[in-house]
Amino acid sequence: MSTKIYHNARCSKSRATVAILEQNDIDFEVVNYLVNPPSESELKSILKDLDISARELLRRGESKFKELGLSDKSLSEDYLIKSMLEFPILIERPIVRTEKGIAIGRPPENVNSIL
Repeated sequence: MSTKIYHNARCSKSRATVAILEQNDIDFEVVNYLVNPPSESELKSILKDLDISARELLRRGESKFKELGLSDKSLSEDYLIKSMLEFPILIERPIVRTEKGIAIGRPPENVNSIL
């Protein structure tokens, strides 16, 4: 399995995480998840492997989060996943998957544990 980063080039944390991968001479695939969002099964796999809920992967600062009322604690896991699939800007970034594991690059140094 190759290293993959779910990346948004406009995000400073995502760019810093790419720099860490490059500094470590890691060959990696860049997935611009805003253009090519993960499938439902892929997103569920990411959540399972990170051992977090969909709510924990949501970007709470995004205007779409507020617009959709996603702070409502009664919303189901499936509803939150479907919201992230429809509006991938809601997915926290960057996410890096390697043969050693998966990590969210917030802070970017979090990925060092899986390199």
